[in-house]
Amino acid sequence: MSELLLPPEQRYAKIIEQSKNEDGSEYSVLNLGPTHPATHGIFQNILLMDGERILEAEPTIGYIHRAFEKIAENRPFYQINVLTDRMNYCSSPINNMAWWMTVEKLLDIEVPKRAQYLRVIVMELARITDHLICNSILGVDTGAYTGFLYVFQFREKVYEIYEEICGARLTTNMGRIGGFEREWSPKAFELLNTFLTDFPVAWKEFENLFERNRIFIDRTANVGPITPEKAMSYGFTGPNLRATGVDYDVRVAQPYSSYEDFDFIVPVGKSGDTYDRFCVRNAEVWESLSIIRQALDKMPEGPIHADVPDYYLPPKEDVYTNMESLIYHFKIVMGEVPVPVAEVYHAVEGGNGELGFYLVTDGSRTPYRLHFRRPCFIYYQAYPEMIKGAMLSDAIVILSSLNVIAGELDA
Repeated sequence: MSELLLPPEQRYAKIIEQSKNEDGSEYSVLNLGPTHPATHGIFQNILLMDGERILEAEPTIGYIHRAFEKIAENRPFYQINVLTDRMNYCSSPINNMAWWMTVEKLLDIEVPKRAQYLRVIVMELARITDHLICNSILGVDTGAYTGFLYVFQFREKVYEIYEEICGARLTTNMGRIGGFEREWSPKAFELLNTFLTDFPVAWKEFENLFERNRIFIDRTANVGPITPEKAMSYGFTGPNLRATGVDYDVRVAQPYSSYEDFDFIVPVGKSGDTYDRFCVRNAEVWESLSIIRQALDKMPEGPIHADVPDYYLPPKEDVYTNMESLIYHFKIVMGEVPVPVAEVYHAVEGGNGELGFYLVTDGSRTPYRLHFRRPCFIYYQAYPEMIKGAMLSDAIVILSSLNVIAGELDA
């Protein structure tokens, strides 16, 4: 029987047993989490310590497991979006768009070019906020609070753009099957252009605060390194994999939502350590800004959602005045529109890596089976190995640089 399948108390008992030495002395057993603020979420690690050096680590997850996959199997397809954006809530619009694209792949819906470009803008804004939070909090974990305070205001600027688009800020429930629920307002584009003007200046100053800072480099360089081979064996994707030198990016490997129309590079690191993970995310922010500018410059005219009345709720004013719209509204809400019996998988480049949805349908109004491929759940499995031999303070910055989001870890 695998040790991972043992109950937590039995796994902890093994660590406690290891703490006793033959000469009568004992190593320390430290409970890190689940409520310690430095753990970045509700998860726990039992550490076997020799002084401040970590000898063994045993993680426990599931403290905020919400059974999203089983809940989703009892919901109509268009009501699952409110579950997906509560996974990685630092970049929830990417989750939203990934789910809609999965359903559109199932239904063979071609999304208008304008809607695809608008989705790209939203997803890249979400990537910026995700990396902004990760890297600024990594600064806090090394004792540098200033950078966090300086750039965090720009996350709020992005949330104002979200709010103008859909009315929500953190958990956005953005978009619909086939595109967006409404055209973006002039104010949304105005807020976006202001952000593109102001944010790069602040981000450059943020980089200057850290990338050549001796204290920060000493705390992060050669801390928590992982080899490309080991990272791929664990299933790493996203910035954590690219920091090892592997240039895998879903946007390039399997383009979606017209990403093939944009020119951008895939930043990679060399050593796969905490400093490389920091630098890769910094560089990706610049690429995201470039993609957003390209999308605005190339923005096509046309509709913002596909002509799919069987799946796209009609405007409320039409429901009140038009019998055909009322019928479509009733059929969609009551789940009377059939879906094909199929098996599909669709993945996007999330803030933390490859975010995928494996969907199995039986023709009913709800998924027969639905699995979320959550990048945090994949790479957190490597965390105990990455911190062995490290200092306790190193364990915090390694966790921070991995950007483990508890909502995505547990789902």
